[in-house]
Amino acid sequence: MIGGVHLDDSRHYVFFDPRIRAVWNSIVDGFSDEQLEFISASADFEKVVVKVNGPIHGYMYMLMDMSTHRGTPIGEVYAGVGVPLETKRLTYPAADGLQIPAYLTFPRGKPPKNLPLVVFPHGGPAARDSAEFDWWAQAMAAQGYLVLQANYRGSTVTDSLLSAGFGEWGRKMQTDLSDGVRYLVKEGTVDPARVCIVGASYGGYAALAGVTLDPGVYRCAVSVAGISDLKRMLQGVDEYNTASSLRFWNRYMGVTGPSDPLLQQFSPIKHVDAIKVPVLLIHGRDDSVVSFDQSTAMLDAMKHAKKEVEMVVLKNEDHWLSRSETRLQMLQSSMAFLRAHNPPD
Repeated sequence: MIGGVHLDDSRHYVFFDPRIRAVWNSIVDGFSDEQLEFISASADFEKVVVKVNGPIHGYMYMLMDMSTHRGTPIGEVYAGVGVPLETKRLTYPAADGLQIPAYLTFPRGKPPKNLPLVVFPHGGPAARDSAEFDWWAQAMAAQGYLVLQANYRGSTVTDSLLSAGFGEWGRKMQTDLSDGVRYLVKEGTVDPARVCIVGASYGGYAALAGVTLDPGVYRCAVSVAGISDLKRMLQGVDEYNTASSLRFWNRYMGVTGPSDPLLQQFSPIKHVDAIKVPVLLIHGRDDSVVSFDQSTAMLDAMKHAKKEVEMVVLKNEDHWLSRSETRLQMLQSSMAFLRAHNPPD
């Protein structure tokens, strides 16, 4: 172990060895106003590979030679991306006054007035978003959408924000997202008639909950590996995981286990009748984290209720979209759906 890293808007590294720390700090000083990620180094730290993200160098790998104090570009992280789209930090108040830290990624060449918006909640939910390069948010912004990534209560930004989410699954964790929409509409940044929600895993649940439990906000929804039936989810946790896993989910959901009737109140599959907008379901066939039948059951329920729904099956794909071909399939399918149901222009 040679050091540690802390994440807020971006990564901050601390190396224990004073000489290595001085080397790293000198590299950081050479990239002011840009984000650096430590990738690798020679044993003597005379050569260091970093990933740079910023308006000067774009998004690329660079080899730093400390003997010459020069950096040599190795190559772009994503071919053709060039300079990433701008991401800014935002803080807005939830309905109960809690301050929600969030990030906005802006489409290029558009003034920040009456923009189409994609709400893009992270998975977890015990996770967080930052201002670092996010390939999915960047892809949506490149289509012409403003993208909101909110660290809703239950996120791991601070201990207090994390604990504020306990018992708020499907409740204030959900309205934290739509409160962000209302804030941006009030500021004049977003057109309230052109808002969709897209997410994966817990974010996929939030997308489905957005059009069932919090209707009237979103024009369409895309759920990737999302949870539709909380009882079915907890039954799987109870059967295949440890008691501590079940306690974790119970704490977030504010329930006592798979038999708690409260689960029906916050399961999108139990509120299909509330859906008034198109929904796209995408799921990896080999997902071992969120069961594939969470999406197929939602598909069947929506078809039975004669709701507008599509489903894309990602063959041989896991929960993490690990394969480049199916990750591209997910992006192409979701972007085509957004353009059809929430045109950016």
